[in-house]
Amino acid sequence: MSHIIKKDGNQFYIGTDPLCAQAVITYIFDDDHTILIDHTYVSDDLRGQGIAKELINAVVSYARQEKLKIIPLCSYAEWLMKGSMEYDDVLK
Repeated sequence: MSHIIKKDGNQFYIGTDPLCAQAVITYIFDDDHTILIDHTYVSDDLRGQGIAKELINAVVSYARQEKLKIIPLCSYAEWLMKGSMEYDDVLK
């Protein structure tokens, strides 16, 4: 099942309100060309559905569109992105 992912500032989230999101991924800018994924959260009721990967893919899509590189600081993002060649073009 695909969920509607929304963007608000430096985060992508699932839910009706970014302050009370059911799932969220946040990033900060390291410089003009690099973002750091610093946090990923998925609520218990959404876990096991691939939501964290969907959120990472939303950030990756944004980075590709904006010609940015990504440094994954969050342990899940680092594990997923460094473990798959599909993200090599955006990894810094």
